[in-house]
Amino acid sequence: MTPSRPMRADARRNRARILAAAEEVFAEHGASASTEEVAARAGVAIGTVFRHFPAKRDLLAAIMKDLRRRLIDKAEALIANGDPKTAFFDYFTYLVESSAKIGTVVNLLAEEGPSIEPGEQIMALTHAFGTLMDAAREAGAVRPDVRPDEVIALLTATTHGAMAAGWSDDLRRRTVNLVLDGLRPH
Repeated sequence: MTPSRPMRADARRNRARILAAAEEVFAEHGASASTEEVAARAGVAIGTVFRHFPAKRDLLAAIMKDLRRRLIDKAEALIANGDPKTAFFDYFTYLVESSAKIGTVVNLLAEEGPSIEPGEQIMALTHAFGTLMDAAREAGAVRPDVRPDEVIALLTATTHGAMAAGWSDDLRRRTVNLVLDGLRPH
């Protein structure tokens, strides 16, 4: 087997445009979204989409991987530069807000077949979330009796609710505020 060559700059740009367009198209149209629409929105030929993503499942998996990468990048930026008193709360909010976009892709992936193993990305997300929570606790912004598994349960319930029920922006914001108020010291 020969090692794969690095992707040309134009191919990388096309791939990024396809992923961004696909994320928008799937969020807007769900399962009825067409590859042709993705290609048109990305400004590339349909063959270019298929060259990068031979099947719809490949495109959905790449979107999911890209979304996870953005979540990790956001956490790492908050760890490096965020205020420990607010970074954890900002990240919790960001995760719930992102869930609406992720929800469509997750549902489509589930329809396409077996789940895709997230592996290292989920471990990195879990670690980053824990790091942000520890820093917030040390800064006195999170109650000392709050356990990580409780916070993950609250996050999971809130993101699932936002995804499954299609919460409005206002409901999502108010719900997140109530959850986060429960995590703060009284």
